[in-house]
Amino acid sequence: MPDLDTREWLLTNGLGSFASGTVSDVRTRTYHGWLFAATKPPSERTLLFSHLEASLEILGSVVALGTNVWGNGQIERTGYEQLRRFDINPVPKWTWGQDNWQLTRQLVMPYGLVGIEDWGLGIGDKGTRRQGGRGAGEQGSRGEFAESFSPLPLCPSAPLPLIPNAQFCHRILIQYRYEGTETAILRLRLLIAERDFHHQQTAQKLQFSQLLGEQQVCLQAINSGRFGIPWHLRWTQGNYQPDAVWYWDYRLSEETKRGLGDKEDLHSPGYLIVTLQPGDTVTLEARVGFPDSVPGVLTVKTFAEAVEAEQERLSQIFGWREGGRGAEEQRGRGAGEQGSRGAGEQRGRGAGEQGNNYKYPMPNAPCPIPNVQFPIWQQLLKASDQFIVYRASIAGPTVIAGYHWFNDWGRDTLIALPGLALVTQRFELAKGVLRTFGHYCRHGLIANAFPDLNGEPIYNSIDAALWWIETLGLYLEATQDWDFLAEQFPVVQQIYKAFVGGTRFNIQVDATDGLVSWDARGVALTWMDVVIGAQPVTPRYGKPVEINALWYSTLCWLSQWAERLSQMEYGSPVRLTKQAQRYANQAQHVKTSLQKFWNPQLGYLYDTIEPDDRRNFQIRPNAVLALSLHHCGFSEQQGCQILDLATTSLLTPYGLRSLDPGDPEYKGKYEGNQQQRDRAYHQGTVWTWLIGPYIRAWQRFYPQQPLPFNWQPLLDHFFFDACLGSISEIFDGDSPHTPRGAIAQAWSVAEVIRHIKPH
Repeated sequence: MPDLDTREWLLTNGLGSFASGTVSDVRTRTYHGWLFAATKPPSERTLLFSHLEASLEILGSVVALGTNVWGNGQIERTGYEQLRRFDINPVPKWTWGQDNWQLTRQLVMPYGLVGIEDWGLGIGDKGTRRQGGRGAGEQGSRGEFAESFSPLPLCPSAPLPLIPNAQFCHRILIQYRYEGTETAILRLRLLIAERDFHHQQTAQKLQFSQLLGEQQVCLQAINSGRFGIPWHLRWTQGNYQPDAVWYWDYRLSEETKRGLGDKEDLHSPGYLIVTLQPGDTVTLEARVGFPDSVPGVLTVKTFAEAVEAEQERLSQIFGWREGGRGAEEQRGRGAGEQGSRGAGEQRGRGAGEQGNNYKYPMPNAPCPIPNVQFPIWQQLLKASDQFIVYRASIAGPTVIAGYHWFNDWGRDTLIALPGLALVTQRFELAKGVLRTFGHYCRHGLIANAFPDLNGEPIYNSIDAALWWIETLGLYLEATQDWDFLAEQFPVVQQIYKAFVGGTRFNIQVDATDGLVSWDARGVALTWMDVVIGAQPVTPRYGKPVEINALWYSTLCWLSQWAERLSQMEYGSPVRLTKQAQRYANQAQHVKTSLQKFWNPQLGYLYDTIEPDDRRNFQIRPNAVLALSLHHCGFSEQQGCQILDLATTSLLTPYGLRSLDPGDPEYKGKYEGNQQQRDRAYHQGTVWTWLIGPYIRAWQRFYPQQPLPFNWQPLLDHFFFDACLGSISEIFDGDSPHTPRGAIAQAWSVAEVIRHIKPH
């Protein structure tokens, strides 16, 4: 499809629901559609509304505006040929046209958590931010269709605060505007579905009922006698014609490349006919639920009001001021920066920076070189907010690891939190996430994944607990919230005791050297966590280097905190002082033992010390991670040598490779079927989030030298490539470093935010 612009756009609603597609309007993924509703936020995401297939009739001539690729590879319709412009800010906007007419279409997905004002997620429907993140039902709007929710925590002890009246609203607004010299007739054919967002829809055994009302139609799937999710579409003008047909065999080209199911059938219950005079606008709304539950009349102003409400919500979260800089200039001075005022602060003034009115060029058009700095910060913050969601089963905030297909993961959330919440000064959000994860600490481990209601969390990570402590430390450094430390210190001690005494997966501190070890076959507990057929692709049993660097930092934090609490008269001051000394002694022991990882031949760190005491000498970025933590156990000379080798072997314009290209196991391209991609995931693939640890390590060990990293390619990617206005999960290790994986990844965006500052 050489003529199609398949760069992508993304809209989210704070509940896990999303809409996504391409610039050229062709669907290339299973995850493209206008309403994926997370009916158990942020889970059970279901495609209900795929899109509207539009055509415009002027003086008897019909112009098809849609673009489809069919199973035989044929492209029909070819509406992309009429596409003149695509804009992304403030919302996705397409402009089709010829000499005598122009039609625009815009989409907006309103924030979906209603009935509260602020729960560390942002602001609710009233637009008033409260201090302290108080719960639900405080002056929230009522009457919108939603499901009321009042869950119980998964575990009865020390219950979390609940949101007793939180309500969920999943909807998308669409607006068309016509300009021309003649009257036009716009035909909009509905294409709908009901399927899990990971799977394609087929026509077998699936029926749809529709109930037509005044300027609205209610739709519901029926599958083998089971009724699906009710939803409805309403519009400001036009006549709806029921005309139920199936469209078979859409081809999803990106899924073909990934070796996954790539054919889709969509149902059309009918179409809407709208007669448009020059300057006319028609607005539509698709919303989960029955229409009789929805208050208010849909008008042409509804769309603009929704856009304004979302901009106001973001403005209040991030402190933006109308017409210029304000509190936002004070952002970025939170925790975890560790010397981040240096060369890295001067980056980011190249291509890829633009004002809010930048128009994305169509394919083959030259890209202008923007020169406005502050909008970069605004757009990064806007991107960061897409990952902050409310999880119903825990009644609190969490972080989607990436779109389209990831859910919330503990490790990813905790690594991303400093960029998403501390640098941006969303401290109530950070506190809420830390409290939630601390609440679900079991066996000294922090949950790596949460289930839906009545399920148990998944504890398959050795490092999530250590990242929780590291991130808690950064939060406390930023806020001086020592009361929160006192609240969470029992969790801290639980983690410490579990690691020292032993816990699941044979995780235990080695009594001889004080280092953390683990040994459990068929699982992968570090961030290099791919398992194929019960066999980890990158087995890291034994003592991984970054785990023990985290353990050292943990012991340093514990010593500081015990001393702090002793001064606060929290518990027994004498006992706490003794604990502080014990933690400090252990930290010193671990620091000495960390030298076991030093490889003097390479001037680098061994990646793991295996259970039989063999050393893994592969050059991986985990050595850089070990240098980047708040407390570092390696010398200046070692740090410089490690960074020198990482710079020549691992650094790319988009992040760090996961393996040195000179290694026999290196795989330079992340492509092929699922197994092929899994085998390349940590064998050379570039991870953007690792640029953050690299920068922090560089600024620690080379504070006076310029950072050997140019922000321009990554900022160009953010603004012009893959998912416009976000950052991909991974890139090929080989040049030209094609973006791969999830199109928008939380820790990728978060780590850039930690080091890009407005000036």
